[in-house]
Amino acid sequence: MDLSVELCGVKFSNPFVLSAGPPTDDVKMIRRAFEAGWAGAILKTTSVESEVVELVYPMMAGLDFEDKKLIGLGNIDLISEHHIDEVEGRVAELKKEFPNNVVGASIMGAKKEDWQTLVRRLEAAGVDLIECSFSCPQGSMGEKPGAMVAQDPQLTKEVAGWVKAAAKRVPVFIKITPMVADVVEVGRAVKESGADGITASNTIPSLMGINLDTFEPYPSVDGKSSYSGLSGAAIKPITLHIIAELAKNVGLPISGTGGATTWQDVVEFMLVGATNVQFCTAVMRNGHRIIDDLKDGLTNYLDDKGMSGPSELIGQTLPKIVTHPELSREYKVVAEVNRKTCVKDDLCYITCRDAGHEAIELDKERLPVLDEEKCVGCGLCVAICPVWDCVKLKRVEKKEKK
Repeated sequence: MDLSVELCGVKFSNPFVLSAGPPTDDVKMIRRAFEAGWAGAILKTTSVESEVVELVYPMMAGLDFEDKKLIGLGNIDLISEHHIDEVEGRVAELKKEFPNNVVGASIMGAKKEDWQTLVRRLEAAGVDLIECSFSCPQGSMGEKPGAMVAQDPQLTKEVAGWVKAAAKRVPVFIKITPMVADVVEVGRAVKESGADGITASNTIPSLMGINLDTFEPYPSVDGKSSYSGLSGAAIKPITLHIIAELAKNVGLPISGTGGATTWQDVVEFMLVGATNVQFCTAVMRNGHRIIDDLKDGLTNYLDDKGMSGPSELIGQTLPKIVTHPELSREYKVVAEVNRKTCVKDDLCYITCRDAGHEAIELDKERLPVLDEEKCVGCGLCVAICPVWDCVKLKRVEKKEKK
């Protein structure tokens, strides 16, 4: 199976790319990733030499849920401490050693001159694409300290135009934020600027938690903290929404990022419009080795679907995403319980009794018994059941209302 995809004229050997972040802030780590099979990497966001970058530690805190560790990761990390003079050397080194891998670089500037200087130097170093960080929630540079460029459509258009004007050879991608009232408006501003594509999207400003003994927020830096950028599996649904909205309404190529951890996630991102998918938190949690599962899983899936490559997936789900009034009211669904696979945890009974429609009772053997007259098919029991094939929804004939 040929897993290659093409994004704005740049060919990736597969859709799996390391996003700008800690895993791409060291040449040795990127080298190991390329050797393992990752198609490309976006080097952690760099700046001009005059920009002072002072990181604090600890800078990360995990979001756990029940017995699952790190379903989300919050960080108060900033851009890379390595300025353009070092990053341009890394780009040249990586391209010489791995000519068939895509080496991208993320940039952030405080003024027009900085943005354009970064572009010119990276192009000269041999970079394959440039990604502009308009959406770092931990802090940004520019006219309004602390605000993200991508929260202002007009500013997005202006700054993206600066970058595109300076780029003579490589495509320019604008990394936007989900923290806006209308992401389509921002996407259209990117398109009007002349930029080539959108990276969608970025981490979400969050407060990761509070120590109940000391009242200190996490991660605690000498007893205090700042709002974190939340990443990881917890934000996947938000990213799917952002990609879908941009794909349906803007029409620029999209590199998806934010919440993907498995090959199934990659398929979902592509089905709503992404051409490739960037990974960060999943690699920080499980290492470069996940690339084997990603490639094998996607290969087998495409083979089962009779598809020749991943590009056939792009946008397939978009026609199925409609407004609420367009959804059918012509039939009814009810829950159906497979009593043979039930583990008798009572979860479906409890959730339906206390938050549903009291349509489930337990028999003498503690197995669920469904009352189809009471069941409205809300799907809560399906969502709560830990056994994937135990509770399902089936379509039934809809009775006429009296």
